Amino acid sequence: MEIFAQIPKDLINFLLVVIFSLLIGLEQRKLHVIEEHEYIFGTDRTITLIGILGFILYITMPANMILFFAGGVVLSALLGIYYYNRIKVKNHWGMTSIITALITYFLTPLVYLQPPWLVMLVVVTILIVVEMKESLFNFSKKFDRNEFTTLAKFIIIAGIILPLLPHNPVSDQISISPYQIWLTIVAVSGISYLSYLLKKFVFPDSGIILSAILGGLYSSTATTVVLAKRSRSESEVSKIISGIFAATGMMYLRILLLAFIFNQKVAIALLPFFIFFGIVSFAVTLFFRNTEDTAELHEGKSSDDHNPLEFKTAFIFAILFGVFAVVTNFVLINYGSVGVNILSFIVGVTDIDPYILNLFQHGGTNLYISTIVNATIIATASNNLIKMIYAIILGRKDIKKRIILGFSVIILVSIVSMLFVH
Repeated sequence: MEIFAQIPKDLINFLLVVIFSLLIGLEQRKLHVIEEHEYIFGTDRTITLIGILGFILYITMPANMILFFAGGVVLSALLGIYYYNRIKVKNHWGMTSIITALITYFLTPLVYLQPPWLVMLVVVTILIVVEMKESLFNFSKKFDRNEFTTLAKFIIIAGIILPLLPHNPVSDQISISPYQIWLTIVAVSGISYLSYLLKKFVFPDSGIILSAILGGLYSSTATTVVLAKRSRSESEVSKIISGIFAATGMMYLRILLLAFIFNQKVAIALLPFFIFFGIVSFAVTLFFRNTEDTAELHEGKSSDDHNPLEFKTAFIFAILFGVFAVVTNFVLINYGSVGVNILSFIVGVTDIDPYILNLFQHGGTNLYISTIVNATIIATASNNLIKMIYAIILGRKDIKKRIILGFSVIILVSIVSMLFVH
């Protein structure tokens, strides 16, 4: 360390600029290896020399950087002339090499003025972005016209609306603030959006089980309805039945993730139960999966590709959350824990997320952790019951016995587990 401390800082920074510039230049050489030599610009030597030029002009007058900026103007003019002639001669419009050269020129101020991790992050990002030209092009072809609108919606609800909302409770009857209400929308929408992106861009050709798992992250009830309807048009349905129970298993994971976001004490109390419920659900999935069934589902998808980030859906969720906050508070004051358990069973036939998230945010105030855990288990069991009914009504006749058997096992396990809630 003493020897390293005696090395002049300018020497270390010079070596860093040369190494980073050379790496960028080598990447440019690899990128243009198949192009005609006379039209290649900015490979290993050129990019490295541009980095060294930036270092010399910066170190000469570091206080006001006049020479450095003057050199940047001259370099930009030369690159502009090159770009104009390339368009005129070859009709090539790409500016990747030119932008890369300009970034390399500005490496020296970064090395001197910014922490090392930021400089390395810039260099690594350049190498990755340049290398991923073909991959990015293929990835962009998967986007439809609404993808960026969807992304903008998520940014609006998570990055613009949420920080602006007040943290004070809405009223004496609704002890939860507008910020907490909207935070639940962001959390649920975020998980749903992640499921949507995984299904569309990472696993577009996934099999029925994987599709059901991703659909379960969004909504196990919606996935059950879609799969049950599809069973009527499929000749072999073992994978559909397994998919229904796989989606149910993912419901427990989704709720557990939300619990860790909003109430870690409740999440820790729920953890052993929901892990067990998830294991049971996936055991049922494997039990009903016919290993000899190799037929794939060729039409449709296990879950709707309709994106969950609709403002109408968000407002409905917010209204339900507020309604459940009032109802839960009323039931708790007048009927205690027994009333909350009964309410949980009733709510299970609807969208349980607003109700459960409301319970999570009551934890530690006027609801015991054990009461919340019991109510959550009851709500999920009730929701499984309604999913079983949906599957029986919408599915074909020969799946009814297996649907009843599988859901009966999961519901029974949920009911028995409540005896161990403390």
